[in-house]
Amino acid sequence: MASDLSFVEYVIDQCAGAGRRAGASALTHRKMFGEYAIYLDGKVVLLVCDNQAFLKPTEAGRALLGDVEEAPPYPGAKPSFLLGGQLEDRELMAAVVRATADALPLPKPKKPKKV
Repeated sequence: MASDLSFVEYVIDQCAGAGRRAGASALTHRKMFGEYAIYLDGKVVLLVCDNQAFLKPTEAGRALLGDVEEAPPYPGAKPSFLLGGQLEDRELMAAVVRATADALPLPKPKKPKKV
């Protein structure tokens, strides 16, 4: 079952404070394989699969979330932090998404396409 764009927009709205610091970029999303990836600072921080939000696992995120359920966002994926009631707390979500983005490495540059 594919995720609804309205749920993706809700997740982005709940995490919006993560991108509102001085010099910080906004959260963006991209549809991938019928589901969605949410980016901050060019890094994938969340996946939305089957209308559930999965945060990339980092020690910084775990420190803020405490005891958090882990589950794979799709079959064969590594476990991520499954967000449930935490989504209701906008301040927590902004802090944990910002901390997660700060803890993740920059994506590797894409190789130029050969013509």
